Amino acid sequence: MSAQQGEADRNTFTTSAVLVVLLPIAVAVGIYLFGAHHTPRYNNALFGEHGNAAVELKAQLSTALLGLALIQLGLALWMYGRVPGARSAPRPVRRGHRALGFLAFLFSLPIAHHCLTTYGIETTSPRAAIHSFAGCVLYGAFVAKVIVVRSRRLPGRLLPAMGALLVLGVALLWYTAALWALNGDSAPGFSSV
Repeated sequence: MSAQQGEADRNTFTTSAVLVVLLPIAVAVGIYLFGAHHTPRYNNALFGEHGNAAVELKAQLSTALLGLALIQLGLALWMYGRVPGARSAPRPVRRGHRALGFLAFLFSLPIAHHCLTTYGIETTSPRAAIHSFAGCVLYGAFVAKVIVVRSRRLPGRLLPAMGALLVLGVALLWYTAALWALNGDSAPGFSSV
């Protein structure tokens, strides 16, 4: 390898590393700024439902999204050979994982849109603040995962880390909102105020 090729490889790695850090932060901050400066519209509809019915629907959709995220986790563990007693994952599992991830992302968009335009960024309680900030970070983490998937220069261990971060983000968002709504405005660790 020539010195010029080595320098080009280092520059490409540096660019990828900067992108994987700065672009996700920009996305998360952009979502936060929109939510913080957006006037909430509490009468927004979600698929024709308003008020408590919209909250109930969003909780049900979020529960389905959590299920998709857990399936994604199972498929990823299988692909990385981390499922005891399972043979190596065939190629269709990889394609299925990628397609299911894309569908989960699309599935999350109406939920996130309703949260952001109906409530914006709320810091009125620890639960609402955690939910608001986790929602911003989730989409930044998604951007980071896409960058890592597309990059051939970044360390391979970043991919499972980004996937795990996405699953944890979905679970945290579900815990701080869907569980709360489905459990009568109550979740372990948060007061019902």
